[in-house]
Amino acid sequence: MRILHTSDWHLGRTFHGRVLDDDHAAFIDHLVTLAREESVDAVLVAGDVYDRALPPAAAVSLLDEALRRLTEVTRVVLTPGNHDSARRLGFAADLMTDRLLIRARAAHVGCGIVLPDAQGREAAVVHALPYLDPDAARQSLPPVLAERLGERPDRPGRRVDGQGTRGSREPGRADLGGGPQSAAGSDDPPLLPRSHEAVVSAALRLVAADLERTRSGRSQRLPSLVMAHAFVVGGRASESERDIRVGGVDAVPAQVFSTAGGSPLAQACGGIDYVALGHLHRPQEVAPSPREAGQGPRLVYPGSPLALSFEEADATKSSVLLDVGPCGVTALERVPVPVRHHVRTVEGTMDELLSPATQDATGTDSWVRVVLRGERPPGALATLRTRFPGLLAFHHEAPAPGLREQVGVTAAADPVEVATRFLADVAGRPPDQAERLAVQHAYEAVLAQQRSGS
Repeated sequence: MRILHTSDWHLGRTFHGRVLDDDHAAFIDHLVTLAREESVDAVLVAGDVYDRALPPAAAVSLLDEALRRLTEVTRVVLTPGNHDSARRLGFAADLMTDRLLIRARAAHVGCGIVLPDAQGREAAVVHALPYLDPDAARQSLPPVLAERLGERPDRPGRRVDGQGTRGSREPGRADLGGGPQSAAGSDDPPLLPRSHEAVVSAALRLVAADLERTRSGRSQRLPSLVMAHAFVVGGRASESERDIRVGGVDAVPAQVFSTAGGSPLAQACGGIDYVALGHLHRPQEVAPSPREAGQGPRLVYPGSPLALSFEEADATKSSVLLDVGPCGVTALERVPVPVRHHVRTVEGTMDELLSPATQDATGTDSWVRVVLRGERPPGALATLRTRFPGLLAFHHEAPAPGLREQVGVTAAADPVEVATRFLADVAGRPPDQAERLAVQHAYEAVLAQQRSGS
């Protein structure tokens, strides 16, 4: 079975004031063409479809068009990320056909989706986890855990009566407990601990139970894929992801996926083969720990299809095309996304920036950040805008001064002298005669205005 994994579209995003709608439309064209030409059986979209909970109308229209075109050639499984509104994105999800499956509710994390191949045979099972905000999921998941697994959050894998859910707990594994208990006399299960690790682990225990049931009695093993929007330990972040820390912690250890969150069914369920991750914008695969190498699932981020910060200039944007079979992942390829605008950072002195060495950043297809080092001559920014038509960000690094002179500014201080000293400190050189005259004229104009009373 062939799967196409993508995430973090961030429809409605702008890049330093530039609207990305045309770039996103080009990506959608590429994605539809890729799904058709590669005979993809399903597309997995692992969260952050929109850039914000209330997306602009153009972004909604673009998603509508993308899903319509994709479902004409394949199936789509979509989950919300931390930028999306799960309620809005999941509107009418229960009314949709099996060509489009949106899983936006935490209560559905333990309900697998069995996907057919091109011949209609059941070929893979997908558990689609939406972004699980700890403050909400620690309250919504315990009743589901109690109902389906008979589990108390302060004793994962144990029934309320002390018996295992289906088998014994893993020996030597510490409880994930520590969460607040329910009120005395209340029948509500206690809350989960307030962390991403706790809520993702709880969801994976539900996944393990469902996976064990789904695979039971089959003559051939079904490969298992889990979609998750999270920051997995070992992943490399960039400056464009939104902070998702709760209680000072934002990461989920990679081993929770190989242990199914500490489920006693981690081995009996047959294990997870591939985790289709979203949230981090750099394409990457999270390496397992040496202890788990070769034992756990492959943990893969496709990354955002567009560069969302200048820090991502060195990242080749891509989608992940993978083949899965009874033995798990049999092939994995990163397919580059066509780039309409190349994101670049050029650095140097004014002479270096205007030299032939920066010629490759002067085209209209380049979006440029300029870091000017050293002296900033008058009109520098205008000159650089002419040199780089796509200049979107500018930063000046003045020469590092020695010990700065301490200037006491009092009512008796000469404002012109204070201003010229400030200019010298910022520019790394004394102001020239023309600049001194400009300061003098500005000061005299202010005095004249004050004297006139206007």
